[in-house]
Amino acid sequence: MSLRHALGAAVAATLLLSAAPAAGATSGSYDRLTIDSTGRLTRYGVLTLSGSYRCRHSTGPTFIASSISQRDPRVRHGIGGTMAICDGTWHRWANSERNEGVYHLGRAYVEATLMELSGHGLPLPHFHAVQRKTITLVRR
Repeated sequence: MSLRHALGAAVAATLLLSAAPAAGATSGSYDRLTIDSTGRLTRYGVLTLSGSYRCRHSTGPTFIASSISQRDPRVRHGIGGTMAICDGTWHRWANSERNEGVYHLGRAYVEATLMELSGHGLPLPHFHAVQRKTITLVRR
């Protein structure tokens, strides 16, 4: 499976399970995830969300998946996916997607998930950490 397909699968799994990711998230004291207070929106329509994370151990591919909503909280879009390194230290993450005019400067609601794909056969998501935050989209 290519990295692009794995990232797509991670984002799709996150979006499919986004109704209850916190229920499956481990509340271990070590796995952590943050979301920056501002997201960046370029003049050319590229939206970037970012933050930091820390995880100690994973047995399968692990990703930072993120989604955003603005105006209608029932409508969310996945924004990229970043491969995570689970070595016990803090790392930065940043996910970007072309905006296509859906999102605008101002207040937005973001959810980020530190998720591992694991299991035999069909990989299933294992949530290490979930964070939700209201941010401000600013011009880059």
